[in-house]
Amino acid sequence: MISWLEAGMPFPDVSKALTEAHGAPGLLAAGGDLSPARLIEAYRHGIFPWFSEGQPILWWSTDPRMVLYTEEFSISHSLRKTLRKVQKSMDAGGRWEVRFDTDFEAVMHACAGPRRDAAGTWISDEIIRGYTGLHRRGLAHSSELWLDGELVGGAYGVCIGRMFYGESMFARVSDASKVALAYLVHFLRSNGVAMIDCQQETSHLASLGAAPIPRRKFLNHLHDAIAQAPITEWKPLPWPRE
Repeated sequence: MISWLEAGMPFPDVSKALTEAHGAPGLLAAGGDLSPARLIEAYRHGIFPWFSEGQPILWWSTDPRMVLYTEEFSISHSLRKTLRKVQKSMDAGGRWEVRFDTDFEAVMHACAGPRRDAAGTWISDEIIRGYTGLHRRGLAHSSELWLDGELVGGAYGVCIGRMFYGESMFARVSDASKVALAYLVHFLRSNGVAMIDCQQETSHLASLGAAPIPRRKFLNHLHDAIAQAPITEWKPLPWPRE
């Protein structure tokens, strides 16, 4: 059995999460709300919401946990060429531009859009309202790729202290989400963020360098990272010349 969260009720300890034997590994609790206060409490304890339309809010703490160490981000040869092209365009005031946090809600709506590889989306209007509330508090951020003044790719997530929790990405042109992610990883690494929480284990994330680690190891890192001073200025850094 999992806990049903009433107003003001704290999360159960993550050790209470269901296991593979229960058929829903990582499921910890249901109910509650997506207020900024509740979301902050969740992320500080390594818990995240994930549920489909028509379901109650479901809260998870998976074991193992998929993470991306920023030093281990994998960039393919073709992506590296694209990153150089984008940076060259930005240096010359050309068609491409990477921005942070200029249209956070638009990034979320784009991530919620239909995809060829999925039947639906978990990013509901309720989720968008909750994370937009975090964004207004300076705790949720978007990395955005613009082409000719149009948003064509992006990624968003939550940052507490020096811990970043990745949520979702989208692309409207080839490699756009990867470009946005690459600039985000470069920025985070340069600002002392060693780990990005990826939550779910997928082959796509693995291709970018992410790997599962034991939940205990993840929580130990999280505890130290969230205690550090927050990043105060979110501005893309130039892609390094090679």
